[in-house]
This record gives sequence, structure tokens and C-alpha cells, in this order.
Amino acid sequence: MFKKILIALAAVVIVFLAVAAFQSPDCRISRSAVVAAPPATVFEQINDYHKWVDWSPWAKMDPAMKQTFEGPPAGTGAIYSWAGNSKVGEGRMTITESDPAKRVSMRLEFLKPFAATNTAEFTLAPEANGTRVTWTMIGKKNFAMKAMGLLMNMDKLVGADFEKGLSNLKEIVEKK
Repeated sequence: MFKKILIALAAVVIVFLAVAAFQSPDCRISRSAVVAAPPATVFEQINDYHKWVDWSPWAKMDPAMKQTFEGPPAGTGAIYSWAGNSKVGEGRMTITESDPAKRVSMRLEFLKPFAATNTAEFTLAPEANGTRVTWTMIGKKNFAMKAMGLLMNMDKLVGADFEKGLSNLKEIVEKK
């Protein structure tokens, strides 16, 4: 009986690992919101890491988070690094492209709790009621991330943070 349980357990583990191995390596998470302000006003908040503290959902998760800024104060080449509690981890963002009032692209490097490198992008599109801001993260999943994705919905988890950040950004920009 014990041998049958071990065989069944081994079979479940093998099936789980096989299913994880065949998951797509591509990861894309995206959320949008409309902000009642012109694209240039929204762009100012996104293009300057010093202003992120006011609207970033992760800054609120760890008020004691250590933050450092390097390079120019805003735009291409600006670098923001953070080290915080288990909720925010440790990492670094570098603005790689800054197209005024249209788009900000970043290299996003996670160091802890897991290593990963992704691209984050904010696109701004004028609309009748203001600006549609779309926050997207694109990357590749390693085997561990594929397996974790079978147990939890990463789009929902990270997407919820994007939604909170966009809501915070909307509130700050619309107060100006």
C-alpha cells in the first residue's frame, strides 16, 4: 500500500513538472487607466523616479525601503534602486527610452526574492477625457516561474499592483 502511494505521488510530481516545462516562457502583464490630464503632465510623474515614491504601490508596502538614485534626475539613463522587506524585494530600474508625453521604457532587474530581468513600459495616448496610461511588463519565465504560475495567477497578483499604482498616479496627477 505504501509503495502504491509513493508511486502515485511520484506520478503527480512528474506530471506537474512536465506541465510546467511546457508552459509558455513569455510573460506579459498590462493594465490601463484614463487620467484626466494631458499626456505631458502624466509623463512628468512617470519619467522621474524621484516622483515614483508618491504613487508606486510598492513604496506603501515598505515605508522603510532603501532607495537610491543614479544618473540624470529624469529621462533616459536615470536609475532607481531599491532594497526592502519581503513584499518589495530588491532590484533596479533604468530608463532606457524616454519619448516625451508618449512613452517611457525601462529595464527592470529583480534581484530578490528571485532574479529576473524584464522590460517595463508606460505608454500615453491622448483621449477625449485625458490620457490613457498603459503600464506593461514583458519578460521571460524560467522553469521555477512556470511552475509557480501553475499554482498562482501572476497576472492577477502583479496586475493588482499595477492597478493600484495607476489609481495612485491618477489621484496625484488629477489633484495638480
